[in-house]
Amino acid sequence: MLRTRKIGHLKWLAIVVVTLLGMQHGIVSSARANEPASVPAAIAPNTTTHSPRQVIEGFHAGLIEIMKQAKELGFQGRTDKLTPLMAETFDLEFMASKTVGRHWRKLSDEDRLRWTKIFARFTTANYAGRFKGYTGEKFVTLGTEEAPRETQVVLTKIVVPGEEDVQLNYRMISRDGSWKVVDVFLNGTVSELALRRSEYSSALKRNGFDELVTSVETKIDDLKTKGQADG
Repeated sequence: MLRTRKIGHLKWLAIVVVTLLGMQHGIVSSARANEPASVPAAIAPNTTTHSPRQVIEGFHAGLIEIMKQAKELGFQGRTDKLTPLMAETFDLEFMASKTVGRHWRKLSDEDRLRWTKIFARFTTANYAGRFKGYTGEKFVTLGTEEAPRETQVVLTKIVVPGEEDVQLNYRMISRDGSWKVVDVFLNGTVSELALRRSEYSSALKRNGFDELVTSVETKIDDLKTKGQADG
């Protein structure tokens, strides 16, 4: 369990992973790294130019660089740098579709695109709001494991000076020659997609798609306001 005393900036990544779309603390949902939500078959796994491990290590290196420049960049600068980094690393369209569960099939093409874009914007804004400084944190890659449907899981941990290490496992699939993240597991078991789906599919069913979009847009505005105030 995460300690409640002051948490280093990279420790927030663990919190971002399971609260990435503003989920309620009462949600309890977990999954094993080899028992994830349904993922389409991998595409041309032998044509990738970078291994899953290299992709994740590149992502982590990018985060560290942004953190080191955080004050100079400010909130909008961090957002601008994170946007392509997130797009390169994550299959955001797939992950967006899974956050609304079976409701995805009922959305029009226009609403699917709308949701994917706002999902990506919120994800990026949340990272920009969290990674606002550097105090010696680092990521460590522990290894890579084979997973179902021609996917792989990259095992990593966050090392924060004076804090307990946190394990993060990234499940990845090959898409058009590039490995992409399709799920993240906190402490090796808690599935980001399962948590998101529990919160957002319920909200969509309860309040409708437009209300869900409005609520996430409000969260983005709040993150921006707070981020600009914090620097």
